[in-house]
Amino acid sequence: MANTGGDRRPKYQRIADALREAIRSGEYGPGDRLPGENDLMATHDVARMTARQALSVLRDEGVAEARKGAGVFVREFRPLRRRGIQRLAQQQWGNGRSIWSADVENRSLEVDQVSVSEEVAPDGVGAVLDLADGETVCVRRRRFVLDGKPVLLATSYLPTSLVAGSAITQEDTGLGGTYARLAELGHGPVHFREEIRSRMPSPDEATQLSMSAGTPAILICRTAFTEEGRPVEVNEMTLDAASYILEYDFDA
Repeated sequence: MANTGGDRRPKYQRIADALREAIRSGEYGPGDRLPGENDLMATHDVARMTARQALSVLRDEGVAEARKGAGVFVREFRPLRRRGIQRLAQQQWGNGRSIWSADVENRSLEVDQVSVSEEVAPDGVGAVLDLADGETVCVRRRRFVLDGKPVLLATSYLPTSLVAGSAITQEDTGLGGTYARLAELGHGPVHFREEIRSRMPSPDEATQLSMSAGTPAILICRTAFTEEGRPVEVNEMTLDAASYILEYDFDA
């Protein structure tokens, strides 16, 4: 390994950084096999555990993936750039387009595991929606699969009294989705609030999203408000952190 002077980072981190830079520069492209533990040990004069830790860093970041019996490879899936502001603009869903069309470009998006039910509002959701105890909500659950890779689980809660009998209670809400249907009901959203956190996924979430071991989940909770300030939807989303870039583009 080259002399790093005053660089006090652990050796495994320096090796991981060098591999990451090689991937960024194109030396290793999507699907290419990265140097294995033996190669890294010889090249950098480190112990096997150090080489293993370096590769683990890239796997945990979602940059690389291990294939049993074959080695560690540069991940082929291209992360989705989630444009947090543009995707919620009224000109998006108000013109019959899915808010996802602001993100996916010409990539293949499938929505599966769709279910719609009427349930008593969970305490936290009921409080946000300002519902009385025991009041029900329309619950819409679905999974989003991009280019064959599950990337997002979403559960939306809307007051039953607001959406009963509308297309929102059907699996297919039609062009423009839920927000367009709310607008038709006279409750179109004009303001959104998103809260973002992260944690490790539950076993069920990791399975549903086909997440690599050690990859965290991003949690986004979005509340939609009408012009009068009434909250009309709470949407709880779980994202595979390795599959996303969160982008927020706005004027000063």
